Amino acid sequence: MLRTIILTIILVSYFSFGCSEENNDTLVQTSGSLETPDWSDFTHAKGTDPQYDIVFNQNEVLRFDIVITPDDWQTMVDDMTANYGAFGSNGGSIGGPPPGGNMTLESSDNPVFVPCSFNFNNIEWYKVGIRFKGNSSLRDSWQRGIYKIPFKLDFDEFEDEYEAINNQRFYGFKQLSLSNGFNDPSLIREKMATDIFREAGIKAARTSFCRIYLDYGEGPVYFGVYTIVEVIDDTMLDSQFGSDDGNCYKPEGIGASFAQNTFNEAYFENKTNDGDWSDVYALYNIVNSSTRQTDPAAWRQELESVFDVDYYLKYLAVNTTIQNWDTYGNMTHNYYLYNDPSTSKLTWIPWDNNEAFQQGKMGGALSLSFDEVNSGWPLIRYIIDDENYETKYKSYLNEFISNVYTTANINSKFETAHQLISNYVAGSESESRGYTFLNSSVEFFSSLNELNNHTSERINAVNSYLNQ
Repeated sequence: MLRTIILTIILVSYFSFGCSEENNDTLVQTSGSLETPDWSDFTHAKGTDPQYDIVFNQNEVLRFDIVITPDDWQTMVDDMTANYGAFGSNGGSIGGPPPGGNMTLESSDNPVFVPCSFNFNNIEWYKVGIRFKGNSSLRDSWQRGIYKIPFKLDFDEFEDEYEAINNQRFYGFKQLSLSNGFNDPSLIREKMATDIFREAGIKAARTSFCRIYLDYGEGPVYFGVYTIVEVIDDTMLDSQFGSDDGNCYKPEGIGASFAQNTFNEAYFENKTNDGDWSDVYALYNIVNSSTRQTDPAAWRQELESVFDVDYYLKYLAVNTTIQNWDTYGNMTHNYYLYNDPSTSKLTWIPWDNNEAFQQGKMGGALSLSFDEVNSGWPLIRYIIDDENYETKYKSYLNEFISNVYTTANINSKFETAHQLISNYVAGSESESRGYTFLNSSVEFFSSLNELNNHTSERINAVNSYLNQ
């Protein structure tokens, strides 16, 4: 009788908790009707360190296969329709409409998450949250009837509904952003900008390339080449700052200019900690303080106590040289501020760089001298007006074009990245009408010369400015 009881306990324990394979890594999980046979600690579990060499592989264009049920796809379309209007309302013949849809207004709300099956290297990740993302890259894609829409992935978005995917990760990453290369015929600007920032000593998100096949009920469809972008408040802070405990703000809207009388907490979404804006409010007050004019030395001391000014000047030197126009100075978005715990200072983080390396729109990229920048952008105007800071800024310009932004270095980077994706843009696996922003493959191939010419032009411009 005792042997029978013991045997029963062993069998119940075995089938209740599952059994691992010989490598003691893979565990078949179930949650109601959801089974996760591909789950392993290394590929899916939260405890795995972010595997940058896999997810941000610099030598391969990864393939992601995504499956969304027809009903969930319709939910995404209906949500976009309610907030933006008709798919293809401005040139719908480009791609033809998806199921449903109507678009005229721009929404400030994030699009809705739905679950999807996410597949990579014959491994599945389960009930992964997926939604459309972006501002102009989202709006214009949708209005023009182009399916190549940017996405955001959250691997445990639906963990409350499905216990088996609690703390699901993709090789250590909770979230990923998939940029669609909007307004970039080369499709490499987003990646090249972040690579160059980091080489110059500016902390920026990791990036790599992928190609997406998406099935929303009609079989896998090639959506084209995307750039995978590391999400700032997921892994980037810890990997590059050594801690993600500080306040991390994503400024958006008029208050993001830091102009006098514009501050409001609503313009500074705190991605890491709720209810504390004291550091960013202190920066706003100091940069606009009258002490700047009455006692410049005291103003600099106060400013440097809350803001890493030296680092910011280096960022300005890089950003202005590469003509990354779609950010502060022209637009009240596309940057983060992080209160680095090691310095207790707010630190500038560039974001969304797909329109770099060109003169740009909205008045174009800022001049190297910033002469046209007014007091509505005090983090440029007031800082550069200070002779001490202007001198440092110029020294960083010289350092950048001497050590990083050389024609040999930058053009080599451009050519390597362009060649890496060429087969998936205009080769055997090429982007097609309705799933690309390119009018022809000629645009893609000619874009490399344009980028290379831009490098030479900008080096000459910096030298000319410094020699005035």
